Amino acid sequence: MPKRAPYPPEFRQQMVELVRAGRSPEALAWEFEPLGPTIRNWVVQADRNEGIRRDGPSRSEQEELRRLHRENKQLRTEREILARATAWFAREADPGSGPFTSS
Repeated sequence: MPKRAPYPPEFRQQMVELVRAGRSPEALAWEFEPLGPTIRNWVVQADRNEGIRRDGPSRSEQEELRRLHRENKQLRTEREILARATAWFAREADPGSGPFTSS
């Protein structure tokens, strides 16, 4: 089943404003397509982004965490590559450790 495209930011903002104006997410769900819990999640995230709520990360904090996770993964990969290269160069530099040496 193909994943649907997300709702446009303008639409989400309109839903948030309607909830803040007194409409319930369930009533909006009947009138528009998103489910009530989806609209409620948009309101919670908008409150976090605007500093009204402090019970979770804002959108910018989420993006920063994703960026840091990607960077951390890249650094771990690079460190692993460097460790393997260091071990390989150490074996090459030691003439007595090759497979064809007579001991």
